[in-house]
Amino acid sequence: MNRRAVIALGVLLVFGAVRLPLELKLERDQRAARFHGVVLDVNLRERLGQMGFLAALSGFRSLVADGLWIHAHTVWERTDWGAMKVDFDAVTTLQPRCTMFWDMAGWHMYANASIAAYENRRQPREALRLKAQREYWKLGEDYLLRGIANNPEASVLYKNLGLMVYKERYHDHCKAAETYARGAQCADAPVFLHRLAVYELAACPGHEQEAYEKLLALYRKGEDERLPTLLKLLGELQEKLGVPAAQKIDIPPSNP
Repeated sequence: MNRRAVIALGVLLVFGAVRLPLELKLERDQRAARFHGVVLDVNLRERLGQMGFLAALSGFRSLVADGLWIHAHTVWERTDWGAMKVDFDAVTTLQPRCTMFWDMAGWHMYANASIAAYENRRQPREALRLKAQREYWKLGEDYLLRGIANNPEASVLYKNLGLMVYKERYHDHCKAAETYARGAQCADAPVFLHRLAVYELAACPGHEQEAYEKLLALYRKGEDERLPTLLKLLGELQEKLGVPAAQKIDIPPSNP
């Protein structure tokens, strides 16, 4: 082996010895940050470019993510939804523990982009506009689901997934109830989230008896829970389930 080859081999060995602990530390940091399988890979490098990728590897993930977030809002003003999604994918990959990024990325998709798709008069066929709209709903749902996977303790993601996606867009009361119930278990959950889960359960076919029992439990907690929506649903389910008169809660008539 000639001298040049020996030197080259030595450089490679030194480089490998220096690089290995750095790569192991990066892997540990990613696991500690709960990336859940999201890694700094070649796909991310293509999104960030060489300098951005190197900055991310050098511990500047937060700075790179903030820059991409600003850029995403710039392309939003141009209604370039595809470019915006590319930015959001990179941002959420770099900072998966930032719930705001997941939440706002989802909102832009299920709300802004979906509305623009349906109102796109360059597409004369309503069926295709509806198809595009639902595709953006799905993208918004996906951001929130992946946000929950990385931040299972963040009740705001469950709330918006249940309300803005399952209830308001898909009109899927069963999924909304399930999502609210999961969010209500989070330590930071607002007190109304459990109430919303019960309300949605009342509209879920086949769960009328379960919903009635849970509504009754809320009613028995006291005046603070006896809100108009609860009283209305309780009255409706009493009639639907044929609750005996002696067991019925006396529901006062609503104001006209």
